[in-house]
Amino acid sequence: MPHRPPKTVLISGGTDGMGRATALARLARGDRVTVIGSNGAKGRALFDQAAHPNLTFLRADLSSIAETERVADRIVERYDSLDALALFANRVHPKRVETAEGLESTFALYYLSRHLLGQRLAPLLDAAPDPVVVNVAGVGNTAGRIHWDDPQLTHGYGQVRAQLQAARANDLLGVAFAEGAVSKARYVLYHPGFTRSGADGHPSPLVRGTIKLLARFFAREVADAVRPIVDWIDHPPPAALTAVDRGRVLGGSLKTLDPASAARLSAYTDTLLRSGSAGL
Repeated sequence: MPHRPPKTVLISGGTDGMGRATALARLARGDRVTVIGSNGAKGRALFDQAAHPNLTFLRADLSSIAETERVADRIVERYDSLDALALFANRVHPKRVETAEGLESTFALYYLSRHLLGQRLAPLLDAAPDPVVVNVAGVGNTAGRIHWDDPQLTHGYGQVRAQLQAARANDLLGVAFAEGAVSKARYVLYHPGFTRSGADGHPSPLVRGTIKLLARFFAREVADAVRPIVDWIDHPPPAALTAVDRGRVLGGSLKTLDPASAARLSAYTDTLLRSGSAGL
């Protein structure tokens, strides 16, 4: 794209699947791309594949509040503005894993890191001319809920239950970001559907094999799934909040986009971060 000034793009979970594909596509357009990932070997592999001077890799475990804040500080030190924040980081845990800060790991990585990055980097987004946040989760799927009596799933943990709760939390995160005017950035909630992305990251060999087999016949190609994300970075949607489920733009009346629930989750999250206790 000649005559287009380069964008500054930050991608969490950018060493695998859709995050990786988005990073490579934006580098091909001449952007400055910073990728956050927890695996140093995958970061080096991305460097080898991209062979691009505009790529930066930051190694961090975003399930840690301290690590997420450290990364945010690094970004603030490095850049004066941020055109796009693309949020992909997620990991499946068959059994409940608690972080060093006492949080259920899926909630911490899939939801809380996205909340923290959006909040901490809002001033950089506001310094860009046309910023956008793209949160890749499960909008449009109404299964799952926030377990208000036990958000950290200390009782009755299940990997599907944890994933669905965090996905619903991301729906509400988008609502809170837009309605609370956290930043002038437009917020996009995006559900790509079943995509050939991330199967290698599942801890169970049996599940990995099953996902790969199903993906051969039913999943979208990663390049097709990320194409809207790549385009939104150049041309953000006009609305403060846009929700897209597999190419279909959703209305704001979807029950998982309830503003009252978004405000309740924001209050819980703020209290959680202030207290450092998962038991609230």
